[in-house]
Amino acid sequence: MAKPQEKVSFGQRLKQIGMVFSFTAKQDRWFVPLAIVAVLVPLALAVLAALVWGWQWFPIGILVALLALLVVLNLRSNRAMMNAAEGQPGAAASLLENMRGDWRVTPAVSATTQMDMVHLVVGRPGVILLGEGNPQRVRSLLGQEKRRLAKVIGTAPLYDYVVGQGEDELPIRKLRTTLVRLPGRLKGPEVNALDKRLKALSARPQMPKGAIPKNMRPPKGAFRQMRGR
Repeated sequence: MAKPQEKVSFGQRLKQIGMVFSFTAKQDRWFVPLAIVAVLVPLALAVLAALVWGWQWFPIGILVALLALLVVLNLRSNRAMMNAAEGQPGAAASLLENMRGDWRVTPAVSATTQMDMVHLVVGRPGVILLGEGNPQRVRSLLGQEKRRLAKVIGTAPLYDYVVGQGEDELPIRKLRTTLVRLPGRLKGPEVNALDKRLKALSARPQMPKGAIPKNMRPPKGAFRQMRGR
């Protein structure tokens, strides 16, 4: 059962907005000029309207200016966050974990020591694999995961993407819209059942690769004794 969300006070909300404002201003050189324009234009129109039709228009101008500022902040902050996340390991999984909707994200179901990784996403469209890192190594990991998952997903659709800026790669700023536009072919119970099967598959212990350490090898003659029983 999900825990109820804690209520955020007005002061905390203002502090969060201030942090987003500061972050966006550092990342986006156009944010401050656009924010100034978004505030000054409604205020100027409100003053003009107040001089012509009465001062009751001035409070309306203030509200419109605040609304315009929040719209600019929302648009430019999203752009700034996408630019900051570009090329960061695990950015795609972090982005999807905070995305609205029924998305079951398992970060780094497969990875290498060079920080190449594949994330598993289960949702209404089906099963989605997202690769981040070196394209050649990531495509190899994606191939391995597709073969592994094909045994348990049945007829559920399977999509795979390499997140990056190269040819045939998906830019991280387009990740949300790309997944949202995928056709929803599974219903809620089907998503739950598929998610459980995939979690059970990931929970199975795997034999370590390579030679068995000497301290874990059975004593000589053990296999002959077992066959002779």
